[in-house]
Amino acid sequence: MVGAVLGGLGVSELRDSREERERHASVALVAVPLSMSGGGSDVSGVLQLDGQLAVTNAGQAPITVRAATGQGPGAQVRDTGASRLLGPGDTGPIDVELRFECATAFDSGLLPMRFSVETDDRQVIEIDYPVALGGGVWQVRAEQACARTSVG
Repeated sequence: MVGAVLGGLGVSELRDSREERERHASVALVAVPLSMSGGGSDVSGVLQLDGQLAVTNAGQAPITVRAATGQGPGAQVRDTGASRLLGPGDTGPIDVELRFECATAFDSGLLPMRFSVETDDRQVIEIDYPVALGGGVWQVRAEQACARTSVG
């Protein structure tokens, strides 16, 4: 009888451990441009700005967003080095540095991004997620800034 109880406990712990690993393996996030400010450039037709991405943890376990980088035709985005802890379903801003070439930054509409996230069991996972550039706050503000710089 004792063996059956211990065996049952072992199977239960194995199942719980496997379910927890699967829960951590199903890391998912959503990111959208949130804001941008400041700006300037040493090169004509290129903007360097500060911005924020709104990142949502669409998974079932807490994650820490450790890094975010993206590069596409005429556009570069990189985080400022600050990590962000997000519980399941939570949304929080990530500070980023933006570099846009006025002539081409928004032609593709999507910016390929890579996020490095850490699960609460200290596993680091890389996630690719394209961020929409077209029609959003970054495009509107960048186009306004580009128009101002081309007038002068």
